[in-house]
This record gives sequence, C-alpha cells and structure tokens, in this order.
Amino acid sequence: MKRKIVLGFLGTQLDSGLGVARWEKWRPTVSLAQHDDLSIDKLVLLHDVKYTNLALCVNADLVQLSPTTDVQLLQMNLANPWDFGEVYGALYDWVQTYPFDTENEEYWVHITTGTHVAQICLFLLVEARFIPGVLLQSAPPRGRQGKGLGSYELIDLDLSKYDAINTRLDVAQLDAVSFLKSGIETRNMRFNATIEEIERVAVSCRAPIFLTGPTGAGKSMLAKRIFELKKSRHQITGSFVDVNCATLRGDSASSALFGHKKGAFTGAGADRPGLLRTADQGVLFLDEIGELGLDEQAMLLKAIEDKRFLPVGSDKEMQSNFQLITGTNKDLRLEVAAGRFREDLFARINLWTYTLPSLAQRREDIEPNIKHQLALTSQDLGKQVRFTTEAKLSYLRFAQSPEASWCGNFRDLSASITRLATLADNGRIGTSLVDAEKARLRWQWQTTLQTPSAGLTNDLLQELIGSKYDKLDYFDRLQLQAVITTCRASNSLSEAGRTLFDVSRTKRDVINDADRLRKYLLKYDLNWEKIHIEADTYGH
Repeated sequence: MKRKIVLGFLGTQLDSGLGVARWEKWRPTVSLAQHDDLSIDKLVLLHDVKYTNLALCVNADLVQLSPTTDVQLLQMNLANPWDFGEVYGALYDWVQTYPFDTENEEYWVHITTGTHVAQICLFLLVEARFIPGVLLQSAPPRGRQGKGLGSYELIDLDLSKYDAINTRLDVAQLDAVSFLKSGIETRNMRFNATIEEIERVAVSCRAPIFLTGPTGAGKSMLAKRIFELKKSRHQITGSFVDVNCATLRGDSASSALFGHKKGAFTGAGADRPGLLRTADQGVLFLDEIGELGLDEQAMLLKAIEDKRFLPVGSDKEMQSNFQLITGTNKDLRLEVAAGRFREDLFARINLWTYTLPSLAQRREDIEPNIKHQLALTSQDLGKQVRFTTEAKLSYLRFAQSPEASWCGNFRDLSASITRLATLADNGRIGTSLVDAEKARLRWQWQTTLQTPSAGLTNDLLQELIGSKYDKLDYFDRLQLQAVITTCRASNSLSEAGRTLFDVSRTKRDVINDADRLRKYLLKYDLNWEKIHIEADTYGH
C-alpha cells in the first residue's frame, strides 16, 4: 500500500490559536488527523517564519492526535502572499526539487488553507502535473459552530476519469469539428481526419496554420471558420482580415500590409495603419502567400517572429499580435528551390500544414455539399427549392462520375446549384434543367477534360503488366488505362470502385465495389499497392 503524503499551507487564520480554547474550534490542518478513516504518513506544512510558533503548536497537536504522522515544517517566506507571480514562482521552484516517488507514495494537496492566491497556484501545479497528485478539500461540520471533525473530499483533476465530463467534451469537440465543416456531413475519411486535427490545433495554440490545395478547395472559408471558432471560445478579440496576396503588386504591397506614414511617397496623403495592424488580437489570413514579393516576405517574417514591423516611411515600429493563417495553391518547396520564396519564412509558417483535397478527390462528399449549397441558395432566393427524385439521381450520377472534373472545385458546384435553383419553376428542379446544366458544365470543362487514359502512357502500362500487354486488344488496353488512372486519382480501392461502378452498383443486392475492382486488377497481376508504387516511382 502506498504511503499517503499531504502537502499544504499553514492556515494563519483557520489554524490559529495557541491556548486551550483552540480545541473548541475546527482547525482544517489539525482536523485531518482526527478522522478515524484517514491515515496520513507524512504532512508537509508550508509556513512563513513569522508564524513559526503557530506552526510548532499545530505540529504538536498533530503528533498528539496521530503519533505515526511525520510532520515536516517547511519555511516559505513570501514578501507578498497575494502576489500571484511571487507565490507561483516560489511553489514552482520548491516542487522542482521535491523528491516525488509516485511508485511508493500518493500525494494529496490540501487547498483549504492559505491565501486564495496560494490555493489557485496549488491547483494549477496539480492540474499541470508538476505535483503528481490530487486535491484535498476539507470543510467544517455543517450546522455547528466550532467543534466537530468536519469532512474532507478528494478531487482528481484527471478529466479522463470523469465519464460525464468526457462525454460533454467529446460532444463539444464534435460540435467544433462540425462547425469547421459548416455543418456539412462529409464522408471522406481523409478530409474528416484533417478537420479533426485542425480543430485540436486551432483551440490549443496560436501558432501559424498553413492551408494548401487547389483554388476553390475551401481554404478561405476554412480560415474564416477557424477565426469564428476561436472567437466563440474567447481566445481572440480582434477581427478577421482576409488578404489575397495575388492582388498586392509593386510599391503598394508594402503599404497595404504594413501601412505607411503621411508623405512617405507620392499619394500618401494620410497615415495608413496597414492590414497587419488591423488584424491585431485577431486572425490574419494571407491567401496565395506564394505571390508575395521577397521584400514583403522579409518584413512579414519579422512581424511573425517579433510581432513588430516598420510602416513605410516611418522610423518607429508598430506592434500587432495576430494569429497567422496562410494559404496557397502552389508547392512552396518548389518556390523556395527556385529562389522565389524565402526558406526561413517557409520554415516559420510550415508548422501546422494541411492540404485540402479537391472536390474531385472527395466524390463521396459531393452529395452532402449539393444539399448544403441548395439550402444556402434557397435562403438567398427566399424560396424553398428541391430536386425531383429523377433529376437528383441524374445530376448526382453525373457529378460523381469521372466525366465531371470540377476544376473550379466548390466554386463550380456553388455556381451550378445557383443556376439550377434560380431557373427552377415553382421551386422544382426537373430533369430538363439538369440536362441543360450538365451540357453547360461539359462545355465549361471541355478545355480541361482529359481522355480516361491521360497521364498513363503505353510504355508505363507495359511496365506495369509486362508480357500481358502484347496480348491485349486496343479496347482492353484503353479500359485498363482508364481503370488505373481512376485508381491513382482515388484515395482508396472502395472510392475507385464507387466511381467506376457508379451505375451498376445501384442494381446489386450486395455492394462490394472494392472486391469487384480487386478481382479485375488481379487478371493483370495488379493490386492497389503496385499501382501506386509505380505511380510514385514514375512521378504520375
């Protein structure tokens, strides 16, 4: 059985009393030795030198009540016991040198005595696990004055042990994740895992967050939702400042970001605070950060590291404490290698980096996003708009097929739903509207559409299947190229199967797209791993 160790302050008021009358009152430290069900092996009592006589009296009373308890009086002289910095610093330094032995001892931290500041400091040290124990709270007897043993209670700050609290915390986290996804019930496992981690990072720290992905993948929207989440948690008080760096060109770029003094250049008729200053205590989102010039990059690096920057034409630095979120559709590693982006700035913003997949890579999320976009558009139009059953199936089948490139990502989807809803008579989107919209999208994407076998040359196909290549008809060769291309564009075998069997799967009683695709690939001695290993090897 582990030895029980109690740590706490001497109560200069509650533990007071040197005469015989002291036994007539409830004294929290002494009461710990009066409980028959509580056996304390050691009590470490912190006190100021000017209360030494009281400490010695309490020590004697404890020894009288519990001779087996080892009482250790420890002086901790504080110039101001109500100064949080001084009290916490003194306790922290003492804790660092205390010989904790968690294998053989358990520690209870008595927080009934001492100033409120001391109690808060002890709480924080236990919560941070600098003191590996639990809190001990004692209380006088109810309804009586003075005499009595009172009661005591242990408080374990390890939240994992409280099922009800954990349930609430889990619900709060799920709500936060749903908020970041705008309430859309997304199904893509990779995307969902990314958003869950972003939620944990966003509410835990103010470090830079770096969002990459194609234009229209939702970087700006996600940055705004991160800001709103932090605002709701009272973690920031400032504004959300959204900057598209691609619009900043020439001399005006530095002025827009860092501000300028009146007369700094021709046309500078008044002081300008700059966007970094506007973002003080809030969130600064620099979209397309790869478009910033090298001079602005150097100034931005200083602003991130020092929270200080120099406005154009000024010799006095300004301060701004903002959280930075950046976005780009470029590979900044290549930009660094080409000398177009500063390596030190890239290292600074590349702490929490997340890549948002394109809409075409999240085809299972197209249906819930259609529902979401239709609800938003209905609200804007002031009328309820719905698909007919047949029209919805037709649009969804097209939207999830390889034919739909969604090269503009969610911007394409939003525009498409807006057109359909606007033209819907009596709020009903029928098949004729859907057919016309599909034709419009085909025309829109025709310059970017590729043949199914694009990206997979005959030479690479021959490399994959070896001697079987010469035995294939041209028809079979094209089919296999299309299947491999779809696999490489998908995140899993199941996702590729859903795309390839998008019509026939709906007519089956038992759906196993992955198994159908696996058996097809086996005919050519192929599997998922081999397809993707070869893709990585040849850069496709």
